[in-house]
Amino acid sequence: MKLSQYLSGAALAAIIAVPGITPVAAAEMTLKFGHVGAPGSLYEETVNAYAECANSALGDKAEVQVFGSSQLGKDKELLQKLKLGQVDFSLPSSIMSSVDDVFGIFEMPYIIKDRDHMRRVQGAMMDKFQEAANKNGYRIVGLVENGFRHITNNVRPVNKPEDLKGIKLRTPNGAWRVKMFKEYGANPTPMAFADVFTALQTGVIDGQENPYAQIASAKFQEVQKYLSITGHVYTPAYILASEKSFAKLPEDVQATLTDCGSKAQDFAYKRAAELETELLQVIKDAGVEVNDADKDAFIEASKPIYEAFGSEVEGGQDMIDEVLGLGKSS
Repeated sequence: MKLSQYLSGAALAAIIAVPGITPVAAAEMTLKFGHVGAPGSLYEETVNAYAECANSALGDKAEVQVFGSSQLGKDKELLQKLKLGQVDFSLPSSIMSSVDDVFGIFEMPYIIKDRDHMRRVQGAMMDKFQEAANKNGYRIVGLVENGFRHITNNVRPVNKPEDLKGIKLRTPNGAWRVKMFKEYGANPTPMAFADVFTALQTGVIDGQENPYAQIASAKFQEVQKYLSITGHVYTPAYILASEKSFAKLPEDVQATLTDCGSKAQDFAYKRAAELETELLQVIKDAGVEVNDADKDAFIEASKPIYEAFGSEVEGGQDMIDEVLGLGKSS
């Protein structure tokens, strides 16, 4: 049921009148939340925490129903379905850089130092991110996280950028991530997350890059030999709605959903920090060889990406300077 659709009194009366059926309290509207996270992922835990918060506060006004593992579509499809009113929320991450160049700031390697830095960036620049979302027909209801990304592959350990030469590496559908890995010497291949395990298993690609929570929940450790701890990009995740549909909700419902978005961020940051320790061990226990990459070498090799973003994106250099400045007190 879409955001604005309500069960009429007649419909409720018809349900109650059916012999032998005990009436169950139904929410006035159902809100579908689709995401690509697998069972056990940070995505799943975060979305479930958001739904629990919202449903507890909304009572019979509305119910957030969760559909994970790409049941309602992959990220690109979910973005389209939001606008069509077929889905009410999704949880995109890197793909937002293809929605608007403003979100490409988070594709700059090593620009976000830690979660405290990210909170300061959010506090100072959220209006800019929301404006970019609104301009494209979306509303950011909450800002959570995907996490710090690392590289796995079946060819060799990656210590420096040159070790990526010739490796077929899956990336999300975002132009700046592709440019970054081309600069490093890899052969980047954009691909939907749901397709990655099979592509790794069959050798269509050699490797991929994701946070530990996505790696472990998708069981990439079962089809990868090497994990290189690069931490090359921190990707936020966005609790996203259609601007048009969200604006039609009653104001008190909007307020509750937004408040739960803030609470979901607190949950995600705490849980992500815990998973970074827990899941690295899970990956090691699966027999994956782990190495700490030379981050200074990657930072040096990333300079052309910063230069390109600064020159090609309107206001890009100012954004880079602002984000870097907000990181100086970390």
